[in-house]
Amino acid sequence: MNKLMQPLIWLISLVPGIYLAVIWNKLPAEVAMHFDINGKPDRYGSKNELLLMAAILFFLSIGLYYLMANIHRIDPKRYADENRSRFKKIGFAVSLFLSALTVFIIYSSSNGGSRMDVNIILTAVALLMAVIGNYMPNLKPNYFAGMRLPWTLENPDNWRATHLLAGKIWFWGGLALAVFCFILPPAIATIIFIAGIFAMVLIPAIFSWRFYQQQKRSGPVS
Repeated sequence: MNKLMQPLIWLISLVPGIYLAVIWNKLPAEVAMHFDINGKPDRYGSKNELLLMAAILFFLSIGLYYLMANIHRIDPKRYADENRSRFKKIGFAVSLFLSALTVFIIYSSSNGGSRMDVNIILTAVALLMAVIGNYMPNLKPNYFAGMRLPWTLENPDNWRATHLLAGKIWFWGGLALAVFCFILPPAIATIIFIAGIFAMVLIPAIFSWRFYQQQKRSGPVS
């Protein structure tokens, strides 16, 4: 799978550009470029803006993948090589998400600009978090991904315990958020999404701090 990732990521990242090229002549002179919280367009612009947006997201998608695939090279932690495959898979998931998002934005902007389904975007982000959560328990201490807190970075036991918990919270929490964001009205879904993300970050951080304090009180094991 790792050997297929590089050609696959280029193919996936090119899909939005190919889609845009196919529909280019059918696009109106002005397309919807911004949407409010309910998914209704509140700003229109030239279709060249849409091309620029697609180009930026293409380079962002490719750039993030190659950054995650090579970031282990500059990680001073001794587990850098062990994280290499996991970083690649996370980068692949993020790039896939960005490409799908670009296609969705192009479709929403070109399809009369009548409405963008905010629920679909929130649901997709929640599912991405569930995917990342699936890799969290296997991440080794590093400076680039995971719960990078001072006490997790300096204590392998704290890192391991925190990421076991965070992985479960992000995976199941991401799936739960995806369901809520898909079925609830956009405004309510957005509020629940923001509150859910806040909880998914805060709970493991508090757990990690308490773990650190408990170790500090118990002192070094003789």
